[in-house]
Amino acid sequence: MSRFAFLLVILSILLPLSVQAQDDVQEIPNKDPFESVNRVIFDFNDGLDSYFLRPVAKGYHFVMPEFAERGVGNFFANLSDANSAANAVLQGRFGNAAEGSGRFLVNSTLGLLGFFDVASRMGLKSHRTDFGHTLASWGLPSGPYLMVPLFGPRTIRSGTGSIFDTYALPQSHIDNVPLRNSLYGLEIIDARASLLQADELLSGDRYIFIRDAYLQQREVLVNDGKVDDSFSDFGDDEQWEDF
Repeated sequence: MSRFAFLLVILSILLPLSVQAQDDVQEIPNKDPFESVNRVIFDFNDGLDSYFLRPVAKGYHFVMPEFAERGVGNFFANLSDANSAANAVLQGRFGNAAEGSGRFLVNSTLGLLGFFDVASRMGLKSHRTDFGHTLASWGLPSGPYLMVPLFGPRTIRSGTGSIFDTYALPQSHIDNVPLRNSLYGLEIIDARASLLQADELLSGDRYIFIRDAYLQQREVLVNDGKVDDSFSDFGDDEQWEDF
């Protein structure tokens, strides 16, 4: 089953529950009404990460020269720029869309398929966004927090956005299945390797730490850098400055 189909199945099961949860907690907002279930899924994901993904990512980081690892990260960031440009159009941010399209064209050509970030040196800024952000700009509420098996933290809105983003990315349309799946695997490993240093910042209740960091990161994204006051309930500000 593809990542697109798997995430679609998960969200089709949880979406009706989330709508009911939203109705039940209108008077007392609760961003994590499924915490008991989410924690079980988190433990599964955390075990998979500890015994498989993290060791593989450490091995990848050890054998890959720094410039090569940076190039791989640039390659996948370049593919994301194409998706960001499309979402910027849907959000009515045409300046960002033009700049994102320019970055994708420049890095895909002069940057050798994106392995070199030539666009940044030319002054073309990255405006990272996704379909979850687009849904937010259209007025869709975030919905409850979810821990999705294998895919990690989401909200109903960002999870729905992930389905469309996955399908929209260029690598999803490669007909060669082994090549497509290899790119998926490499992207996951490279992304995990980039977070190895962040592991040291995790403290206390890991579930709460990751949940709050994710929700705040999404809040910052959809509000153009502004954080809602409700996040003051999730921990002190100094912790987030370090994260």
